[in-house]
Amino acid sequence: MSDLANTTPQQATAEARSPLSATALLLLATLTLCWGINWPIMKLSLTEIPVYSFRAMCMAGGVAGLFAIGFARRLDMRVPRGYWGKLGIVSLFNITFWNILVLFGLAVLPAGRTSILAFTMPLWVVIISALVLGERLNAWRLAGLALGLTGLAVLVGGEWAAMAGAPIGVALVLSAAMSWAIGIVLIKKFQIPMNNVPFTAWQMLLGSIPIFIAAPLLESGQWAHWSAVAWSGVIYNALICFVLCYWIWNRLVTTLPAQISGLSTLMIPVVGVFSSMLMLGERPGWPEFTALSLIIMALVLVLKPSR
Repeated sequence: MSDLANTTPQQATAEARSPLSATALLLLATLTLCWGINWPIMKLSLTEIPVYSFRAMCMAGGVAGLFAIGFARRLDMRVPRGYWGKLGIVSLFNITFWNILVLFGLAVLPAGRTSILAFTMPLWVVIISALVLGERLNAWRLAGLALGLTGLAVLVGGEWAAMAGAPIGVALVLSAAMSWAIGIVLIKKFQIPMNNVPFTAWQMLLGSIPIFIAAPLLESGQWAHWSAVAWSGVIYNALICFVLCYWIWNRLVTTLPAQISGLSTLMIPVVGVFSSMLMLGERPGWPEFTALSLIIMALVLVLKPSR
């Protein structure tokens, strides 16, 4: 992390032109694995811990960890003058809305399928980035998008009856996906001049404030002695998902075109589905393997280097 945190603008531009660089692929693989297996981990924790309380504890650990890294490395942790408003807007969509909506949806939907709905995000990124940023929809990206969404549709189809029985949950998760997509495009549009560590730390802190307020006000009466399994989910989210993965994610978003950074996450729900099967006792069938094949082909097309 040390070398990557101090990347120069010239290096960032070079990476943006080469989406298949070794660094980008390593970061993407780490993000895919860590975020993918987190869906069943969160599901297990949410069977005991209320939604706001779970997220507040995870975010508190993530904020503390990121600021500790920044200060230990003697990075400039200040927000540039004139960018507080833009940072607040990005935080609202990327952190506040995303986390609240997706967790309430996860509480009523299967973990693997929740990850599938959440990662319809690339569809919204492609549409919004084309409208707001003017990013071109070339044939490779359109083909990759079509294959990836077909793979997700295959997975959704097998569980549509269960999802149709919880329409509010579906609406919450789809709204979360749209919120995340808006946040990605806004990061590219605003171009806030900050090192990735303080940018991620402040984004998480600002976005967490409503959740920090809601947890004791709405759920203090539900606090209890939670099991080691529930606490392990909190620790995993705080250290891995909110320190490591959010740092990786913001790095990818700021160095790659919005469409590529969004579409490159299509593999995460596949990991979420299979890890949910392993951890929650489900078994894979033809829809899962078909979707896996389609999404792998989509990634090959989306990450195909330009001439």
